Amino acid sequence: MTDPSYDVAIIGAGVVGAAIARDLAGTTNRVVMIDSRDDVGEGTTKANTALLHTGYDATPGTLESRLVARGYELLAEYCACTNIGLRVTGAVLVAWDEEQAATLPSLQEKAEKNGYLKTSLISADEVYARLPNLGPGVAGGLTVPDEAVIDAWSVPLAFATEAVRRGATFLRSHRVTGIDVGPEATTIRTDRGNVTARWVVNAAGLGADAIDAMLGFDRLEVHPRKGELLVYDKLSSALVDQIVLAAPSKVGKGVLISPTIFGNVMLGPTADDQEDKADTSTTEDGYEFLLEKGRRIMPALLDEEVTATYAGLRAANNQSDYLIDVAADRRYVVAAAIRSTGLTSAIAVSEHILGLLEGSGLDLRMRDDLPDPPVMPPLGEHQVRPFADDALIARDPEYGAVVCFCERVTRGEIRDALASDVPPGDIQGLRRRTRAMNGRCQGFFCGAEVGAMAESCGIGGPCGSARAGGAAHPGGSATAGGAAMPGGSATAGTTTTTGSNR
Repeated sequence: MTDPSYDVAIIGAGVVGAAIARDLAGTTNRVVMIDSRDDVGEGTTKANTALLHTGYDATPGTLESRLVARGYELLAEYCACTNIGLRVTGAVLVAWDEEQAATLPSLQEKAEKNGYLKTSLISADEVYARLPNLGPGVAGGLTVPDEAVIDAWSVPLAFATEAVRRGATFLRSHRVTGIDVGPEATTIRTDRGNVTARWVVNAAGLGADAIDAMLGFDRLEVHPRKGELLVYDKLSSALVDQIVLAAPSKVGKGVLISPTIFGNVMLGPTADDQEDKADTSTTEDGYEFLLEKGRRIMPALLDEEVTATYAGLRAANNQSDYLIDVAADRRYVVAAAIRSTGLTSAIAVSEHILGLLEGSGLDLRMRDDLPDPPVMPPLGEHQVRPFADDALIARDPEYGAVVCFCERVTRGEIRDALASDVPPGDIQGLRRRTRAMNGRCQGFFCGAEVGAMAESCGIGGPCGSARAGGAAHPGGSATAGGAAMPGGSATAGTTTTTGSNR
């Protein structure tokens, strides 16, 4: 028979799929990453609260517990070498009544069973000393000093960029409609033509159950769980400098208040199960729920301006642990039920899968000619941004030409994103890569100029985009950059960016 087009086809371009593509593209295998959306991370990857988790509260002994702990180390190292914004703020689990306070020692014991030994039980007075703007009624707390906030969009984008530079193909806007497993190759049928590969990896997030069924399995059920949240103006950042988590109770984990890597403060999320896997609309009920919770947790926050409201979908499922399995007889790998910890664990998930594939016939040795990892644009509020880099502006004045004044985004940054290895598919992708149009005015002032620059490169509304060549950026190499505020579908005059759920 004719050789298949690819050795490995990865279905899903979220953070897990992109991490797997990055690793496999570093071998001699021909790799393709397929997604039904027009950009990286457009599905459940958007549905996270942009936190780097220590894994202190995972169920001990599970695969999730092991891979989150390993992933924390790997992702922190990766962010350091790729210039992705990461800031260790620490977290405090706050007990608001005696019932919640009684759960804190068991949470500390769970953390220790997971190998995390840095938690501390603190009194209500100590909680208020750390977080003086909390509302009345605190009964105690548990500190988790290594929890961190992260530029969650740049992570999958960096993985995808590195995969493409290593030789992988990224097929956007290809919806899988069927899969036929042959004796030597598998045909993946999409609405834009067939793709053939020796092996298939299912990292499809909300669609993972459908893909798994196409391969003949009846074990996975996935339904969307919507999470809405509020993003507050940067002037509110003085109210909280670490992540505020609710101690778990019989009604669940509750909502959190957290600084973001971009200088805002986030309140949320809700957690509402639904059937529609595309509905990321925000709701009046969700808004009122968050305001009620926020009024209890940090009343002063409600006096601040809301920049945007967002919603995203998490892939809730019927599994008690990550579902990572290899069916060698079908040349098939599933990476599903990853939950919201997938941002942290993605590199470790990929590492684990490569270990499972030893002896599969795939050559998994890393090539010697790999390019350096991408250097991502500095989008974190704590990083030196191009508009403030005199040396950079002296070399290229476009980095001194501010277009978006709310977020201080320059023409140079927008130019680089449009000409990157994994360019945006539409304006929303450009927003996530640069922060343009994501500030107080939500593009009211800069939208026309940003739109004109995008249209000059053939990018307007939702559409696919061919791969473009790289362009120099502040890190000195071609790249696809960036992130926006955590978010999803907008309301009350805002515009969609990324989604969020916990």
